[in-house]
Formats: sequence, structure tokens, C-alpha cells
Amino acid sequence: MRFPQRLRHNGKGKALATIYKRADCYRLYWRCRVDGKPVSRSKDFALYSEAAGEGATLVKQLARADKAATFSPGQASDAQAALERLQRHFTATGQRVSLLASASEFCEASALLHGQSICGAVRAYLATVASVTRKDVAEAVEELIASEQPRTVAIEGQRAQVSMKYAYNGAIMLRRFASAFPATAVCDLGRQHLDAFIASLATVSGKQGPVKSAKARNHYRAVVRHFLTWAVRKDYLQPNHRLNEADKMRPEHANTAEVQIYTPTQFRALLEAAQGPSRAMIAIGGLAGLRTQELLRLDWADLWRVAGHIEVTAQKAKTRQRRLVPICPALAAWLRPFRQFAQRASALTKRRELAKTCREALRCRWCGRKDNGLRHSFCSYAFALHGEIQAAQQAGHAPGMLHANYKSLATAKEARAWFAVRPAKGEGNVITLPARQEGQ
Repeated sequence: MRFPQRLRHNGKGKALATIYKRADCYRLYWRCRVDGKPVSRSKDFALYSEAAGEGATLVKQLARADKAATFSPGQASDAQAALERLQRHFTATGQRVSLLASASEFCEASALLHGQSICGAVRAYLATVASVTRKDVAEAVEELIASEQPRTVAIEGQRAQVSMKYAYNGAIMLRRFASAFPATAVCDLGRQHLDAFIASLATVSGKQGPVKSAKARNHYRAVVRHFLTWAVRKDYLQPNHRLNEADKMRPEHANTAEVQIYTPTQFRALLEAAQGPSRAMIAIGGLAGLRTQELLRLDWADLWRVAGHIEVTAQKAKTRQRRLVPICPALAAWLRPFRQFAQRASALTKRRELAKTCREALRCRWCGRKDNGLRHSFCSYAFALHGEIQAAQQAGHAPGMLHANYKSLATAKEARAWFAVRPAKGEGNVITLPARQEGQ
């Protein structure tokens, strides 16, 4: 056999490759064009038959202008290994990716990272992202309710973090929310679900009945937002869920309820109808403006600890900020019979006893029941008599809220009459507490 052997496609035309005989091998040599430029390639074989077989395949590729023929042996090996790696990825994940797509994504990511390791960037990203656990909405709601229960228990000498009433009402709203999404995971909730739930509150009647008040629907929105925040902390929901951006989650403008107040004559009738410690509580509510919950948390000692003032400690105030409320002369006269209880650390009275006293006292024709009537009355008359700033300090209110709700509800003359309501002559005797309270 004579060398060099020139190889042609089907034995015709131009020689596309050549086999040279070397002392220790047979070299297959060919020329091709890569990106428009001529490039020489060669590959050595121990046997002539191997070189001839490879040459025949190469000639066919060059005749068809197949780009694979332009690969160097190293490039061809890399391409084959890359395709095998992509096949293993498909077998493991079911995700099919082409060699071109994987190379393009790598180049784009590398450019964004300015040469930093892509795997390192992915690991850093995963360290900041929580893996979400699938949890049924109803199960999550019960878990949240159970987790809130310990916060309703007061440690000795301290106030509970959450009131029992607040937790009870929140549980009712959360369970109604959960009932709207049976067999649904928290992570599957979408904005359309929240829109449908809020819209259903005013139309669909159930055990609780329809929610007609805009203020009540705002309470539901607040409870749902609290649930979503908690779900993120528990990794039941992605931090970037954006559910609060649902159209129906925007708070509604609720109409302010009409503020109803007592007249000085009605206030006197209410005080004279009350008996025992409830009379003291009614007097404090009307002449010092404490909230009902603050009244129920008061001890007798709080009335006398600071001369001329009622001390509302941080643990007993709604805002959890201590304040001193001046005792006006009329209030001092109503409280004088109770001075003997100055050292008591017990509550003035129980909620049930106060409610019973108010129900009985309010049967008189002068005193129709008014929601928060005593506090509203105090704020209105104090605003008229002392001005916005002083009244706000005594009531523990923001001045702007006082101005918005209580301005012009009473005149200065009516205010002077209100704060002049005192016990009738002959009512200065000591009023004793019920026997069961004395034993506390």
C-alpha cells in the first residue's frame, strides 16, 4: 500500500482527508473551516484499519458540512461527556435541558456574578430562603390558637400579654377563616382566596351570621394578617407571599359610631341607684374617665397610694404606660366612705357584680344604657372644661383622637355641673364591702 492515502467521499471528487504512514503510527489528517477560517486537524492511530474507519466517517461528515467534524478530539470528548451529564440530570429530576441551554444559562449567570462561583452564589441564596412545610389551614389555625393560650395567663404580679376576651374573639374569626378553605395548605393560598373570603363575610350567613359592619370586617383583616405573619415564622408560607396585597385586604373606612353621653342629672341618678363598691367604680368612671378594663384591674390601694390621684400602673393601663389621674373634689367626696380600704390589695369589685349593679341601676327612666357612656361623658365634659391637652392626659388618649370624637359635645356650663355632682347630705357613712370580699 502506498502512502499518503487520500480519502474522497464515495471515491469521487476532491480529497477531503489524508492518511500518512509514520514510523510508529498512522496519522489521519484533514482540513476544515471554523468560523470562516481554515483549521488543520490530525489524529494518530496504532492500526491502519482504525485510521481508515475513522477517515471514512470523517469524509462523510465533511461532505455534508457537518460541524461535528470541526471538533478537535478534546472538544468532541467534552461534548460527549456534557451530554451524558445532562442525561443523568434528566433521569434524576425529570427536567430535560439541552447542551445549548445549559451553556447559555451558565454564561449569563457567570456574567451577572462577575466571575464568582455559581455554586457558591446558589448556596448563599439557599441559606436565606426557608423551605416551606405544607400545613393544612385548619391545622395551622388550631396550632396558632394553642400557641396564644399561654399568653392569656397572667404571671403573679403582672398583667397577661393578651386578654382572654381578645384571644377568644380572635379564635372565632380564625376558625371561620379556616372553614372557608377545607383541605387547603397554607402555602397554596392566593390573593383570590383572600378576596373571596372577605367578600363572603357580608353575604354568606352561617353560625356567626353575616358581618355587616366595616369595622368588624377590618377586625377580620387584622386577624388574617396576624395569621399570615405567624405562618411565615413557622415556615408554612414564603416570606414574599404578597397575600396582604389582595384587593379585599385593604381596610375599609368605617363610620364612627355616635358618641352618647349622660347628662349630669342622669349621672347623679346612676350613682344614687348604685350600692357598695360599684358606686365607687361608677364615680371613678364618670369623674376620672378610666376605661372599664382599667377599672376592673384597680386595687383599693391604687386610689390612695399617691395623694390626690388615682395611680393607673403600667400593668393595669390599656397602653401599658403608667399615668396619674387627678381626683377632683366631687370624686373625692364619693370615695371618702371607702377610705378604710386604703391598704387593701384586692380588686374594687368583680365584673359580674358590676354588671349586675349597672343593670339594676339603669332601669330608672333617666338612664338608658349607653355604650362606654361614663368614659365618653368624662372625655366630653373634661374637653369642654379643661381643653384638649389636659383632658387627653387624664384619659390616656391621644389629643387628636379627643379632638375628633369629643369636641363640642358639651358646653362649659354642662361640664361644671357634671363635675359638681356630689353625694347628698347624710350619705357620708362608711359603705362596707360584701363579706366574701373582706375575706380576700
